Amino acid sequence: MRAHLEQLVVDCHDPRSLVRFWSQLLGGTPVDRAGGWSHVEAPGFPRLAFQPVPEEATAKNRIHLDIAVEVIETAVAEAVRLGATPLGGVVSDAQGAFQVVLDPAGNAFCFVRPAA
Repeated sequence: MRAHLEQLVVDCHDPRSLVRFWSQLLGGTPVDRAGGWSHVEAPGFPRLAFQPVPEEATAKNRIHLDIAVEVIETAVAEAVRLGATPLGGVVSDAQGAFQVVLDPAGNAFCFVRPAA
């Protein structure tokens, strides 16, 4: 059997709000679905879906998105303008650089830039 990644699903308290953050950050049009679900199909990404759950997040997410950008600081500034919160600063190593950011629901993701 060969499988492929269809979509990534994020549990959240307010899918309609969170999908608008991600659609502005990644591109694509937010789609609100039946049952409180929302999703965005952003260019270059699998569908990113948001599933309503009653509880708030209580621990660090166990999986996160790495989003490649040319200039990390510019991407972070735009994400902050949209409602994100940076965690720490840019970290660099032999593989490149990254910065951790929290979306408005507190889900961690990273802006990354590979080493030259």
